[in-house]
Amino acid sequence: MRADVAIIGSGPAGMAAAVAACERGARTYIVEREARPGGILKQCIHDGFGLVLYGEKLTGPEYAHRDILLLKEMGIPILTGTFPLALEQKEGLFRLTLQNSEQGIFYLSAGALVAATGCRERTSRQVFIHGERPAGIYTAGTVQNLVNIRGYLPGRECIILGSGDIGLIMARRLRLEGANVAGVYEIRPEPAGLMRNVVQCLHDYNIPLHLNSTVTRVHGRQRVKGVTVGAVGPGLRPVGGSDCYVPCDTLVLSVGLIPENDLLDPLGVEMDPRTGGPVVDQNMMSSLPGLFSCGNALHVNTLVDYVSESGKLAGAAAADFADQKNKERLTVPLVTRGALLYAVPQRVDFSSQGKVVIYFRSSGTLAEASLLIRCGRRILLQKKYTVIRPSETGRISFDTSLLPPDCDYLEIELLEGERHEANSVH
Repeated sequence: MRADVAIIGSGPAGMAAAVAACERGARTYIVEREARPGGILKQCIHDGFGLVLYGEKLTGPEYAHRDILLLKEMGIPILTGTFPLALEQKEGLFRLTLQNSEQGIFYLSAGALVAATGCRERTSRQVFIHGERPAGIYTAGTVQNLVNIRGYLPGRECIILGSGDIGLIMARRLRLEGANVAGVYEIRPEPAGLMRNVVQCLHDYNIPLHLNSTVTRVHGRQRVKGVTVGAVGPGLRPVGGSDCYVPCDTLVLSVGLIPENDLLDPLGVEMDPRTGGPVVDQNMMSSLPGLFSCGNALHVNTLVDYVSESGKLAGAAAADFADQKNKERLTVPLVTRGALLYAVPQRVDFSSQGKVVIYFRSSGTLAEASLLIRCGRRILLQKKYTVIRPSETGRISFDTSLLPPDCDYLEIELLEGERHEANSVH
């Protein structure tokens, strides 16, 4: 099989990429390991999706349904139930070795490849909780699938470790289904999820949130019987004498997400250790020409609208690349300064005309913050924030016409208050 653009993953990023690539005239295929497209949105039955993109509240399935209808209208093939076994690049083509129940092992070649593989959840073994491995320990996404898709209640007395958005949402969902949620324990001094979810899912349902606290031990051999929780101090070290036993039959983990990029390892793509995804330019192209990354495979987003936006950018650029492969790039690094945890893209292509969209996260909660983009001491763009939190993905954009031709690198800096000193070009 041969395509202009192959897309791995049919979540919101992959579907948006496919639509954008097809609109550019590219012959596009989607590879999806699950039986139906939609990604994680299929089990997100709560609303709050689409506020940026559509200006209305949608549930996850409603949001996904709009893209699924577009895929059907445009006749874009989706290879569902299909697993990528291997990926290589030969003679300017990406070659995927695939397997499904109908065709067995087969191959798909494409001039451009979009990795929209999403992310996976951290498990109890990755956060080093002491104890046995009894039944009753689940990731928040697994609990979401059990309750919303399969109709099972995993337990009656629940503890939630971590305050990521899925964990907060499932705290409310479990309470609505009749389970008791004794509390949410977060090791850091502030919640990891969106403030609106803290209010709507915890405060509105009287579910306690314990900051600077964590689960130190799981009790039980066959089934969880309880957990030991305790306070943590500087360096996330346990505070002596703060341990407390809490009885429960279920421990739900919401302790972080990891972008899924294992499939890209054989290609030697440059990765950013801060995001867990590839280093890309504003077109979402990685260090390997023709390979694009988007959505939560690139970096973990807090809004699905941004996931779709990055998918559109990647799909359109992939179609253009497949059509004209010899286009040269002139990229410069985008260097992060100040209170930024990371910024994506990590490079800016001067040869591409148009808008540069930058997604970023702060390293802490800041009041009266200023975000600056500059070349040397010349400020290209400045935006002020009343408050900015690390739990929220920030977004800013500017036009490449602002870029001076002699710029060797760009800087993006986040400052609290009015500490910046520079001369604006405006």
